[in-house]
Amino acid sequence: RVWQLALPSPRHTDRLGRAIGSALQGGESLALYGPLGAGKTALVRGIAAGLGATSSAVTSPTFVLLHEYRGRLPLAHVDLYRLNSSKEVDSIGLDDYFSGSTVVVIEWADKAPGILPPDRLEIQLRHRTVQSRSIKLMATGPLSSALLARTRTKHSSSRPPRAGRPRSATTKGLSSR
Repeated sequence: RVWQLALPSPRHTDRLGRAIGSALQGGESLALYGPLGAGKTALVRGIAAGLGATSSAVTSPTFVLLHEYRGRLPLAHVDLYRLNSSKEVDSIGLDDYFSGSTVVVIEWADKAPGILPPDRLEIQLRHRTVQSRSIKLMATGPLSSALLARTRTKHSSSRPPRAGRPRSATTKGLSSR
């Protein structure tokens, strides 16, 4: 029900997001927590890519509050950063998305504790260095526990990102003159 890992680079954040996205089956809710710049939107880009949506279109919905993306499942990406009260949270109609096959990912979920479904995958991101993050994923019910198990399996079977630039091939026996 809890999984913690280090994400040494943005590529690792993307890889984990893609594993989550490919493990989603529809109707799941993900609650993202962490300070500004912790990688929440970068993780959502990977989730969108894992769902087959255009990940380059994913931006922080801070000013519009909600973006929808289409992949093999619909994705509602919500950012509650600018909201200051539960009344404002209620006004965006978020609970309308918590049914059916839509996957709901909420950044700054701590601003809406009363509206979050009881069964959700909570994801806490923290800065370690400028590039690296630590992440903790916590399942709060059976649906999110199953998602977490599928994500771990997909993540462990995916190829880790390469560090640095690829090496060029060397040719033995040739001298340069």
